[in-house]
Parts: sequence; structure tokens; C-alpha cells
Amino acid sequence: MTTVRAIFEEPQAQRRVPVPGPSMALVEDVSADFAAGWVGAEGFSAEFQLVLPYRGYFLWEVARDLVVGDANQALFVSGGEAFRMRQPVPGGYGELILTPTEPILEELAAAPGRSLRLHPLFRRRSRRIEPRLQLARARFLARAREGLEPLEADEQVMGLLRAALDGDRPAFVPGRRTQRLVERAKAYLASELGRSIRLIDVSRAVGASPGYLTELFRALEGVPLHAYLTQLRLARALIELPHADDLTGLALELGFSSHSHFSARFHRAFGVSPSRFRQSCRRSSAMKA
Repeated sequence: MTTVRAIFEEPQAQRRVPVPGPSMALVEDVSADFAAGWVGAEGFSAEFQLVLPYRGYFLWEVARDLVVGDANQALFVSGGEAFRMRQPVPGGYGELILTPTEPILEELAAAPGRSLRLHPLFRRRSRRIEPRLQLARARFLARAREGLEPLEADEQVMGLLRAALDGDRPAFVPGRRTQRLVERAKAYLASELGRSIRLIDVSRAVGASPGYLTELFRALEGVPLHAYLTQLRLARALIELPHADDLTGLALELGFSSHSHFSARFHRAFGVSPSRFRQSCRRSSAMKA
């Protein structure tokens, strides 16, 4: 496998940590803290990659496309394309970057012998992911930071790749102007994650009527605005829970009205309570100690 060039040329602002264990793919845990308005130097990957953001918000500028990166999206990188990263809101970001061998990716994408560039997901560059993949991503991160056995690491990586390539969202192709409006809505949600948000707030921020915005967002993402926001909050909870001692405080910090509201939403999305998920992560850490 060829070495993948770093996305940024400012290593002091970015942390790029290889995850030890997997042999079927290069896996990197990448995080960065840039000020709002930052625009990165041109980056390049020689390989096809799957990117799973798990914290924050950024824009990925590739060819003529500007693609949102947040914890509800999977990004599909075609090898050989130059790109830039933009940070329109403060707070930085974190992401898992998976670079599998091309034969493995072709097999999982059901495209043996065909160019991956023609695969619908690599042509579209992103898709909204489901809570089950967010949960798998969080469990992988928690386990990877403790140390994974090679076989377990390979199986989890294959599971992440398969889940990302398996789903799809409604076949609605927006125009460039429409796409920009939805991007602005997502940026607003990401920047106000812990606050009570009204529809009129979002519509004013993006410059569209509430009726048009709700119809457009649902057509493009397959879910209404409030569901997208809840999924973002729950994805952040998955990352914060292993280290959180005060669940009520975390719930309020993430914009939920109460601990019970948070617990009900979390259980509905992931099939486990927040306390049980935290306990499972901590038990795993204790066993490794």
C-alpha cells in the first residue's frame, strides 16, 4: 500500500495517529483544532479512502464539489484527486480515515474489475449514515485507544467498510445553489449543537423560508432537520460518554432538555442506555489494564 500524503501541511495543528492492529487497511485517527474560517493547503490521497468524521464540522472541497463533513456523514475519497479542507465554524474536528487495499474495497463495493470512480458513492462523495454505524465507529475508537488484537481489528474494520458501503440515501441530486443552502443549515446546527434551536433560527441563518428549508432538507438528507440535529448530538455523546462522570451535565451540554430525554433518545437510537454504554467502555478499559 502506498503512503498517503497528509491532508494538511500544518502538522502542529493536526494530530494524525495510526491505529495499530488492522492489516486489511491503514486506519488513522485524525483530529485538528483550527480557528473558524481556516482554509487548508492542498491535500492529496493516492488511494481510495473511507472517512468517518466523529466530531465537529468541516467542508471538503474537491473538484467542483463542496462536501459537508460531520458526524452524520461518511465521505468517499477517490484516489488521485486534489482537495482542500475548510473550517467554517470553531471547535475543530475528529475523523477516522480508512485506507483499504483496492481489491478489498472493490469486493465490498461489489465492483470487482470495475473502476471505483464509477461507484455511486464515490461519485456522490458522501452519504448520511445510520446510528448503527455511528455506534460501531464509537466502539472501534474506544477499543482502538486501548489496543486491539489483530483479528478483532481486521473484523471491525471490515464491518465499518461494509456498513458504510451498504446503505444509501434518497436519489435526489440537488443543484449547486440548493446544495449550498443545505450546507449552511448543517453548519448552523453544528455551531449551535448545545443550544435550543427553533426552525425560524435556522431559516434566518441560511436565508430561506421555513417551509422551503424543511422540504428541501428532508428531500436531500432523508430525515427532517430535528432528527439530523438529534443524530449529531447522539454521535457526540458516543465519543464523550466513556469519559463522562455526570450524565445529566453531559445531556444538558449537548442540548437535551433532561437526563431522561437524553437516555430515551440514546436507547432508541443504539439499543442500549447511556450508562450501560459507558460501563461497557470502562469495563473494556479495566480489562486491558
